[in-house]
Amino acid sequence: MSKPKLAYYLAGGCGGCDIAVVDISEMLVDVALAVDIVFWAPTVADVKYKDLEAMPDGSIDVGLFTGNVRNSEHEHIAKVLRNKCKVLIAFGICAACGGIKGLVNLHTTDELLDKAYVNTFSTDNPNKELPQTTCVVDGKYELTLPTLMYARPLDEVVKVDYYIGGCPPHYEHVKAAFTALLSGQLPPPGSWITMGKAVCEVCDRNPVLKGKPKKLATEVKRTIDGAPSEDGCLLEEGYLCLGPVTQGDCGAKCPAANIPCRGCGGPIPGVKDYSLRAISAIASMLDNEELVDQIPDPVHLFYRYTLPSSFPYKRLKG
Repeated sequence: MSKPKLAYYLAGGCGGCDIAVVDISEMLVDVALAVDIVFWAPTVADVKYKDLEAMPDGSIDVGLFTGNVRNSEHEHIAKVLRNKCKVLIAFGICAACGGIKGLVNLHTTDELLDKAYVNTFSTDNPNKELPQTTCVVDGKYELTLPTLMYARPLDEVVKVDYYIGGCPPHYEHVKAAFTALLSGQLPPPGSWITMGKAVCEVCDRNPVLKGKPKKLATEVKRTIDGAPSEDGCLLEEGYLCLGPVTQGDCGAKCPAANIPCRGCGGPIPGVKDYSLRAISAIASMLDNEELVDQIPDPVHLFYRYTLPSSFPYKRLKG
């Protein structure tokens, strides 16, 4: 019997999801033996897009797409993979919701290019030259670059069968996902592959798990403001932790290291807009309304990983 075919593609991401796959350690050998990896670009294999395009439609069993859709090349490969793959998975929060790199949507393309290539202190570019989509070399060779676009989650370009959160996904989460894939024990199409618990539900700092009542925060702190207690709830102490609304497949590793949850796991089951639910959750944990005004940089807190997929952004964009 032939092995299931697997494809992997990194779009507008950082490569962290690739490392998450490698981090499954010995299980990576089992996966490599169980599947036929036919495409892994651009980080692992020296493959060409034409090789992927030449494969018959529906010939790949599972495709993992990481990173958001940030340019015309990402968009093209997303559509090609959708045609070639029976199952397409948005792997990691960038593909699932836009990710932290989706914050580029707060700025125009011109603003970003000017900042990157002209206005930084260390940039030596007196002619203010910017990248172009086409360039002719020696009068006859035309070189091209992809066209930049606003960052989008994968499901704004093609149909997505499953979602996996994390920045990157924790290796135990990746192991569980591969186990589900190889065993065929997947949730209904359109679902997140998750254990379905919030970070707070698996967090050793949660007072409720210790039989104690929750307390409201009486102040708002940043991580640079002092140090949290050894085992107290970060949110109760005023550190804005998004554990109540974030999937806990990571095992609450950040709170365990005295770092408030930033929300990279994606929304808990039943939540359609992560950012709006996060705003509601934090507001309900504050002792008084005046504390709301003390929240530093709400956009980068509540929309850090989900701006491109949020209802307010979509409505504003039209």
